Amino acid sequence: MIMSTFKSGEARSKFRDLLDQVLTGEGDVMIERNGKSVAVIIPAVDYAQIQETLEDMRAARHAAVAYEEWKRNPSVARPWDEVDAELGNTG
Repeated sequence: MIMSTFKSGEARSKFRDLLDQVLTGEGDVMIERNGKSVAVIIPAVDYAQIQETLEDMRAARHAAVAYEEWKRNPSVARPWDEVDAELGNTG
């Protein structure tokens, strides 16, 4: 599949065309800001199929950041009972 890349300003001005490109299956669209990739427009059906995987990846990234913060400063840790209660795991 073709991936087109647009700067954010250009994407804003061509938004309808970019949606049509994705909808018709011509390809996905990468949006850049300040030379860095920040977002991708993909068909909603594709997103629905990969949503759980994305959530797992984001949770792992969040956990890695929290772990690195804890390694730098262990005083930021919270007691397990507090975390477990927040997760709704206490009965």
